[in-house]
Amino acid sequence: MRFQIRKCIVCKRFTLKDNCPNCGKKTKMVHPAKFSPDDKYVRYRLSDRYN
Repeated sequence: MRFQIRKCIVCKRFTLKDNCPNCGKKTKMVHPAKFSPDDKYVRYRLSDRYN
């Protein structure tokens, strides 16, 4: 099993768990998605981000 660091969106603490040990709220992955030069959807993702 591979662990990736997660961040609580409420109290901004880092953890490896799905729920924050400090406040009990859900955590979010802080790693970016893998890059692929053959990505067919990059145009849509960038237009969604910047428009």
